[in-house]
Amino acid sequence: MNFLFAQGQPSGTAQSNPLVTLLPLLLMIVVFYFLLIMPQQRKQKQHQKLLESIKKGDRVMTTSGIYGTVNNVKDHIVNIVIADGVKVDFDKAHILNKLNPAVENGTRDDISPSK
Repeated sequence: MNFLFAQGQPSGTAQSNPLVTLLPLLLMIVVFYFLLIMPQQRKQKQHQKLLESIKKGDRVMTTSGIYGTVNNVKDHIVNIVIADGVKVDFDKAHILNKLNPAVENGTRDDISPSK
């Protein structure tokens, strides 16, 4: 019976460094932070700045793909005119993008027409 226990124990006294065993795990955590977490936080901050800058008269696109003009902004509610006489209330968090008039009409100067 002692023979079985003797095989499971290391024969040498050399111990592995715990830092070397944890290094791959720490490296994975650092890589995940720089590749996944940090860009998402940056994008979230940019979206928050966009939501704070929305004012009456801005052309916006919602997350559902509806384009309209901001009519009124309250705390968390944005009233958007999507057609003549059609006003819709959206939660402010569902505003995806603020549009430039030139980009919306497709007349950007920095894009050459495709041939």
